[in-house]
Amino acid sequence: MKITFKPSGVCCREISFEVDDNNIITNIDFTGGCPGNLLGLKSLVIGQNAHDVANKLANIPCGGKVTSCPDQLSKVINENLK
Repeated sequence: MKITFKPSGVCCREISFEVDDNNIITNIDFTGGCPGNLLGLKSLVIGQNAHDVANKLANIPCGGKVTSCPDQLSKVINENLK
């Protein structure tokens, strides 16, 4: 399954990721945002269970913001994968 969404409250304009039938993240791409941080995040989450990723990334702030790209990814995983 491929999920694409536009996060809010962060620099990244779009996050698109794919999960297989076992909810393993097989691919993820970020448009905009901090390239180095998001490439690092990409390499850490590919091959991981999406629910585990969501639990680890929930409620991470960025600077003075109450959310972050990882937090936004966590939210969309929880909203779309049961």
